[in-house]
Amino acid sequence: MRTKIVAGNWKMNKNLQETEELLAELSAKLPDTNADVIVAPTFVNLQAAKQALQDSKIQVAAQNMHFAESGAYTGEISADMLLSLDVDVVILGHSERRAYFGEDDELLAKKVKTAIEKGLKVIFCFGEELEDRKSDNHFAVVESQLKNALFDLDASAWSKIVLAYEPVWAIGTGETASPEQAQEMHAFIRKTIADGFNSSIAEDVSILYGGSVKPANAAEIFSKPDVDGGLIGGASLKAEDFSDIIKAI
Repeated sequence: MRTKIVAGNWKMNKNLQETEELLAELSAKLPDTNADVIVAPTFVNLQAAKQALQDSKIQVAAQNMHFAESGAYTGEISADMLLSLDVDVVILGHSERRAYFGEDDELLAKKVKTAIEKGLKVIFCFGEELEDRKSDNHFAVVESQLKNALFDLDASAWSKIVLAYEPVWAIGTGETASPEQAQEMHAFIRKTIADGFNSSIAEDVSILYGGSVKPANAAEIFSKPDVDGGLIGGASLKAEDFSDIIKAI
């Protein structure tokens, strides 16, 4: 049975005090749920988040990591650094990393390989841009992103992978992705994995939706059979909103 997951990506938001305040409020409001709940604060607040949540079910993830174990990579963070903080979940391939920092499939394949080898769980993000959707090229783009970054892995690695589909065209563009469009793509993703590996892996992998999930639309999106939760952006920065989204799962 697939794991239900609600993960909050805080991006470059919340200083130390704000992080501690939000986590305290979220812990107090956390609904009873069988879903995995994850938050991803900025790197400099990961240790504080782990300490704040030491008696909580809420897990802590990192927003990125480098593929190298160590070396002359100023400003970068390694898998071992995350593990030394007892952080064993990492988000890789986020649309903002791809768009603003030039991370391509080749680089992401190296990052994923390192993360898996180190024993981290990877929330792997991917998805098409607006022009891809308008040109009816969205399935090809998603298939390419999956195959280029993940299909050289051993089948055993998939137990450490969570997928997060981000329709970039539906985030801050004025365009809206319907729950039906989310389901259509998630079903396609599952079929692509089944074709590349096997149906067991395809059915077991959790696929999150990352297209502007909010309290108002979460229940309808999460009701779709191939949607196993959400990767939440702005709404995860408000304890009440994030709590309401968790309730919807």
